[in-house]
Amino acid sequence: MKQFAVIGLGRFGSSVAKTLSEKGYEVLAIDSNEQEIQDISELVAHAVTIDATDEKALKAVGIEHVDCAIVGIGADIEASILVTVTLKEIGIKEIVARAMTEIHGKVLEKIGATKVVFAERDMGIRLANTLVSPEIVEHIDLSPEYSIFELSPPKDFIGKSLKELDIRAEYNLNVIAMKRKVKVKTQKGFEEHEELNISPTANDVVTENDKLIVIGTDEAVAKLR
Repeated sequence: MKQFAVIGLGRFGSSVAKTLSEKGYEVLAIDSNEQEIQDISELVAHAVTIDATDEKALKAVGIEHVDCAIVGIGADIEASILVTVTLKEIGIKEIVARAMTEIHGKVLEKIGATKVVFAERDMGIRLANTLVSPEIVEHIDLSPEYSIFELSPPKDFIGKSLKELDIRAEYNLNVIAMKRKVKVKTQKGFEEHEELNISPTANDVVTENDKLIVIGTDEAVAKLR
C-alpha cells in the first residue's frame, strides 16, 4: 500500500494527513511544532517533531521509504522551497507542494515538485462556483475542460427517470452517481442518512432530496442550469 509523508501540519496539511489516514493509508506526519504533532499523533501511523529542512533529520525518520511526500508548509515560502529541494535530493519520486502564489508555484515546479496545489485559490474557485450557482453543491476540476459537479436537480427533473431525462443526449453530461437522503431506523429512532448510488440505472427516478453527481464541461452544466 502507498505510504505518504505530510510535512507542515497547518489546516491544509493536517486535513490531508487525516483524510489519507482515514482512507487506510500509512501516514508519516512531520512538523517542527510539538503541539501540532500531539494533536495529530493518535490519528496517523507516525508523527514526529523535526526540522524538515534538515536532510539528516528527514532520513532518520525514514522519509526515503514513502511513495509520496506532501509539503503543506504555507506562509514560510523559504522553508517550503528548502524542504522540496531536500525531498528531491533524497529521491522522493512524487512530491506534492502547496504554493501561496503563482511565482511560488513556478519555483516549486522548477526545483522538483511533481504537483503544485494552490489551496486557497482552489477553495476560492469552489466558493465562487457555489455563490454564482447555488444548485452546485461541489465542483472538482479534472482538467481545464472537464469537471465533476454535485448539484441539486432542476425542478422539472423531479419524478422522472434518468432514461426519460436522457441527460447525456440533452446536455452532454454523464450521471456517474446519485446521493439520496433516507430515513434509517436506529436504537434512538429514525435518523436521516445519505446513501450514495455509484451506479445509477436508467430506471432510477430523481427525487427532490437527491443530488446528482455529473461529469462534463462548465458549458454543459451551464446549459443544464
